[in-house]
Amino acid sequence: MQLQQAEPSNIDFEDHTSSASPTEQFRHCLQVPPSPGAKSLAGDTLRSRADSFNSTVTSSRPRADSFNSRAETTRSRGNSDLTTLRSRFEGDDLSTDEALRPDKTNEQDFVVKDNPFAFSPGQLNKTLNPKSLAAYRALGGIYGLERGLRTDLVAGLSVDETSVAEKIDFEEATNPLNSKKSLDTRRIIAHDGLVTEHEVQGQFQDRKRIFKDNRLPAKKAVSIWKLFWNAYNDRVLLILTAAAVISLVLGVYEAVGQPQDPNQGQSLDWVEGLAIMVAIVIVVLVTGLNDYRREKQFSALNARKDDRQVKAVRSGKSVMISVFDVMVGDVLHLESGDSIPADGILIAGHGIRCDESSATGESDAMKKTAGAEVWERIVEGTATSKLDPFIISGSKVLEGVGTYLVTSVGVNSSFGKIMMGLQVENEETPLQVKLARMANWIGYLGTSAAGLLFFILLFRFLAGLPGNTDTPTKRSHTFLDILIVAITIIVVAVPEGLPVAVTLALSFATKKMFKENNLVRHLRACETMGNATTICSDKTGTLTQNKMTVVAGLLGTHTNFARDLDLGDEDKTILTFATAFGRLSPDMRSLLLQSIAINSTAFEGEEDGKATYIGSKTETALLTMAKEFLGMGPVAEERAGVEVVQLFPFDSDRKCMGVVIRLANGNYRLLVKGAAEIMLKDATQELFDISGESLESMELTEEARARCSANIEDFATQSLRTIALLFKDFQQWPPVGVENLEDDRSAAKFEDVFEGMTFLGVVGIQDPLRDGVALAVKRCQDAGVVVRMVTGDNITTASAIAKQCGILTEKGRVMEGPKFRHLSDVDMDGILPNLQVLARSSPDDKRILVARLKHLGETVAVTGDGTNDGPALKTADVGFSMGIAGTEVAKEASAIILMDDNFASIVKAMMWGRSVNDAVSKFLQFQITVNITAVILAFVSAVSSKEMHSVLSAVQLLWVNLIMDTFAALALATDAPTEKILDRKPTPKRAPLITTNMWKMIIGQAIYQLLVTFVLYFAGYDILGYDTKCSQAAAGTVSQCNDTMHTELNTMVFNTFVWMQIFNEFNNRRLDNKLNIFEGVLRNYFFIGINCIMVAGQIMIVFVGGKAFQIKRIDGTQWAVCILCALPCLLWAVVLRCIPDVYAKKLFDAVAMVWLAVARPVLAVLAVVFKPVGKAWTAVAAPTKRFARRVASKVSRKKAAEDKAANNEGIAADVEAASNPPLEMSTAAAPPKTPPQHQHRHAASAEFPLQPPPITLTTASES
Repeated sequence: MQLQQAEPSNIDFEDHTSSASPTEQFRHCLQVPPSPGAKSLAGDTLRSRADSFNSTVTSSRPRADSFNSRAETTRSRGNSDLTTLRSRFEGDDLSTDEALRPDKTNEQDFVVKDNPFAFSPGQLNKTLNPKSLAAYRALGGIYGLERGLRTDLVAGLSVDETSVAEKIDFEEATNPLNSKKSLDTRRIIAHDGLVTEHEVQGQFQDRKRIFKDNRLPAKKAVSIWKLFWNAYNDRVLLILTAAAVISLVLGVYEAVGQPQDPNQGQSLDWVEGLAIMVAIVIVVLVTGLNDYRREKQFSALNARKDDRQVKAVRSGKSVMISVFDVMVGDVLHLESGDSIPADGILIAGHGIRCDESSATGESDAMKKTAGAEVWERIVEGTATSKLDPFIISGSKVLEGVGTYLVTSVGVNSSFGKIMMGLQVENEETPLQVKLARMANWIGYLGTSAAGLLFFILLFRFLAGLPGNTDTPTKRSHTFLDILIVAITIIVVAVPEGLPVAVTLALSFATKKMFKENNLVRHLRACETMGNATTICSDKTGTLTQNKMTVVAGLLGTHTNFARDLDLGDEDKTILTFATAFGRLSPDMRSLLLQSIAINSTAFEGEEDGKATYIGSKTETALLTMAKEFLGMGPVAEERAGVEVVQLFPFDSDRKCMGVVIRLANGNYRLLVKGAAEIMLKDATQELFDISGESLESMELTEEARARCSANIEDFATQSLRTIALLFKDFQQWPPVGVENLEDDRSAAKFEDVFEGMTFLGVVGIQDPLRDGVALAVKRCQDAGVVVRMVTGDNITTASAIAKQCGILTEKGRVMEGPKFRHLSDVDMDGILPNLQVLARSSPDDKRILVARLKHLGETVAVTGDGTNDGPALKTADVGFSMGIAGTEVAKEASAIILMDDNFASIVKAMMWGRSVNDAVSKFLQFQITVNITAVILAFVSAVSSKEMHSVLSAVQLLWVNLIMDTFAALALATDAPTEKILDRKPTPKRAPLITTNMWKMIIGQAIYQLLVTFVLYFAGYDILGYDTKCSQAAAGTVSQCNDTMHTELNTMVFNTFVWMQIFNEFNNRRLDNKLNIFEGVLRNYFFIGINCIMVAGQIMIVFVGGKAFQIKRIDGTQWAVCILCALPCLLWAVVLRCIPDVYAKKLFDAVAMVWLAVARPVLAVLAVVFKPVGKAWTAVAAPTKRFARRVASKVSRKKAAEDKAANNEGIAADVEAASNPPLEMSTAAAPPKTPPQHQHRHAASAEFPLQPPPITLTTASES
């Protein structure tokens, strides 16, 4: 039988529903001929009637209105005259209207304008709100959904669909007896000419309009104005703004409202207040724009993170589509390890079990029953609540394969509704938390210095008031100057740029990493990966290319075949593929085809426009061999007409998979394939003659077993993956005497039937190493990172490939998983340092390995692709999942997705991780240097000044703050990593944020900068000859000359200070003791551009800053002095780097001991003095805080009440609109009023309109 694109026009629903059972209808829909001996894979049908009776019962039920007719169900069994009692399921007594009654919180989902489909999103949601067989019955079952959603259970949606031209109503869709007119998708779907999958314009526009697409609305982005407000809403900036406003008002009053001295010019004291306000605006704008750019980058990252490919059937072909493109009506494939993207109903499947704990909280694996069988049981009246055809979005497929029909997507799906209420802010990484804590401590120290300065200057100001002859306005202005300088020191001292630097580095790194095939799902992994000490890597697809080809094999126990391989035995006869397969008898050829084509989950599809096989690379390699040498046609044809009775999905513990099929003679055949050395242990028979007329078997002798084992060993030494094929025939299924599955008596337990198997053959599959993988492993080892291979291959194959990669060294150990897992913790810890290859490992072995390595203090990165790898990926410090071969469960458990499944991409991730950590350290080193220098310089100069003015004015300090908090963060966070970043060992987990080398550079540069600025400030007047110039000035102008010279000197101090920061930024590009600070600078355009902005800004400030910055334009000689004083900080850094870190550490330890000896008594005294003050402050502030909390609580309650009232009004409007034209309900009639017994539930749900409903089975009492 050939799988074809189903044309609904060939299906007459009246014929199928009136004369055939629902099972036969379903088989016809799937184009599978009914089998008289077919058994349902969902388990025995429990009937409440005896076979020994004969009855003809007419059952008329009120709920028959769901079919829009008084349907009669006539049943006969045996020769019974007794009335049959029906089995009941939860909600069995509900009518169609009751089963589809809208809840008060989602009535708008039932009102759809111009709906060409039979159902509204709200009605489809009723099947899962909660799980409801009553709603499923009301919608007409799987066939009603097929008709009502204008889709096809076999062919899926048409890729040419744009809009739906012919409308179908609820009655027509849910009543199969009323569907005399055949459904022709070519007439239903409006065409705009001949189109292909890639040329459709406006594809599925009606479906998107009615049911939406499979996207959740992005979290409402913070507007740029909100970001500006957040940047400004800092208490220090607010205080500074208030002081600047007062200063501006007083300055304007002094300039306009006070009489001016004729001998003095117009007062310009107001300029400082205005300049501070302008500087605050600039700081807020730059910070806000920086945050806006960061938000945009992370939004783009989250969009990429959520996207993935799923397998769908469209126009009869299996294709890969984006999860965002899934539509209601799509037919999707289900496989073990899949994360379900949308709600739906199971069409058909084998052994489907789902983990719905993330969606419903149900911890047990939920067995799924095909929708057609459930419908049959409902029609027969034997349905129970245990039947579950519902596929819930967000759940995981634990085992089995199948297809399902999508009924709800995006915001209408159950998982989408939950996720809408769980959208959270971007997480803070551990490094951000550490730096925020450090920034707080630095801020406390800076605030203490500013407070001390304020009180010192305040006492001086108060002490000088008796002799002060200035006007009150002037004295107020002097006090404000003191306050402004103190506040500005706080602004400079608080390093709010530290967490920003981490964010900038992470956003830059994640964007670059995505271009290098690393999709970062959790930001913390980016920084953690830089310190990884060991990598536990898979083999297939990561170290190898995952391009598998069968290159050798053994048919039976005698016939060897190969392609240009040296199998190490000259006496062995090696045939070509064509010769070996040409000797097979028809029965043997058919058996091989069954073992390869039927016992497989791979299928035919398209990739990049070319026909190919989609699925496991091992299975696709076997299918390719069968196509080339066994004459296999399309896989769908090979599988057509073969009745699969039971499926055993691949299990990573037993390393095999199997399938049971029914043969034409009524017998059953178990086909198994798996790891060759394991399969050989369970084989006891071999074929007598592979070219004989019949499949006669004989005992597998020890000689033959040894010969097969030697072949397997030879294949393994050639780095080939070995797969063995076994089979066994049974007269009945399940066989007599075997244990059946608890929930399916028609299914046998694998361990009971997997014995006495007949050996069919073995194949060797080659998977060549990826280009450059050996070099990547060598780079990791040079970087101090131990690479370990963890694979399911046998120990010989694993060792051979590990040697080719450079993973296995002379001193390295190789061990098999079963032996490893039974070691004691002590023995395991002793072996781990030298363990380099773990072969024949299970996912649990990998988890144990990761846990023990972490216990030993290692930072572990691990790769995984299977569903069972989830625990290991979660346990590891950084989990890498495979973007191509990985299951969705593995991807969700991982922190980084390798888009190309390549080991070299892990090395790139490690380089970028180290780059992030280095960027933060560079910025930290730079900022603390500026903090120390600026605070001490401002403090000392203000205290020593007669006018109590700091050499750095408030506006100047704000410019310095802008340089170090924003510009430097951008410049130092954007250095791309080089190969040399791997030349050092990883940083230990408990290493301090500031290393000895960093302290050496911070303190050394601070000393130099303070020395230079203090010399200029205190001795510059004499050194530069300003005293001589003023002494020669004309009489009466000496005072003015002195003021001018002091302003010039202050300008030079400010200019020198800023240029030292610019030059020191280059010093901070290196964190080691190497001298080339310009390495790679020309490749960092951010660094060059930002430094150009800083240089241009500083030049402009000196030339035109004037009164606003309290500076004076300086000449060329003075510029030269400033540059020549600042430039030597580059040479001074060379001297500091020449000092060994060991000596620097000893010096710092000695200074720290002295400091603690002095500081502890002082701190103890201060604690005693200020403890009563703190208690008094708490007593005074507590009532105020309580009052503020009460006010805030009242405001929030009032707002919530207003929102609730507005929501109720909106719902009332929707209900009123639903009951009046022109809007129309998608059902024939509007929903009936809520009965009294339901009103209390709707009232409760109305109180929480955004709360997702619980997904539980409806009980009879609730119904």
